[in-house]
Amino acid sequence: MIQLSCYPSMDYVDLIQWPAMVLTAIAAWLVGSQRRTKRGVGFWLFLLSNVLWTLWGWHARAYALIVLQICLAAINIRGAQKNDPVLSSSSGA
Repeated sequence: MIQLSCYPSMDYVDLIQWPAMVLTAIAAWLVGSQRRTKRGVGFWLFLLSNVLWTLWGWHARAYALIVLQICLAAINIRGAQKNDPVLSSSSGA
């Protein structure tokens, strides 16, 4: 159990940044895979990390980080759609 009493200014929400960072690193690794399944898992981990970073950014009042996470999520969704053979053949984007 982590004792936060020695860090009076630390809030539990501040701890969200650590799993967000780990998920982002793992997602980046998986998205670079040649296997479709691993890329799919990486996609969902990236979206989860976007949510965690947004929660932490809201708490820390890091509004630029929130905007960045929204943009990164949109880019990630666009990339997934362009790499899906069914979706990419029906849209010209």
